[in-house]
Amino acid sequence: MRNGIVIDKHDNVVVAIYQLTGGDEVTYTLPDGTEDTLTATQDIPLFHKIARTDIAAGERVVKYGEYIGVATCDIKRGEHVHTHNCVSDDETKDAEGAEENA
Repeated sequence: MRNGIVIDKHDNVVVAIYQLTGGDEVTYTLPDGTEDTLTATQDIPLFHKIARTDIAAGERVVKYGEYIGVATCDIKRGEHVHTHNCVSDDETKDAEGAEENA
């Protein structure tokens, strides 16, 4: 059963279209029509992101073909990607501005 979605070939995250439990197999179709799977290593809430590949700290996070933020730490394939390990570009700019004004 398909329980994840990838919209663009550049996406390094899968969006959960069902709530997932750590250990669940995540099945998704790629834009070229092929199917792929990964194992969720953590509980993933509905519509949250799962790392499709290992994402290094400082690397861009791409969802639906769009750059949505930067990994704040290394994120392993299958891990939950959210505000605890990814910040938006605006948050990054705000943090840099605060450091400059300190």
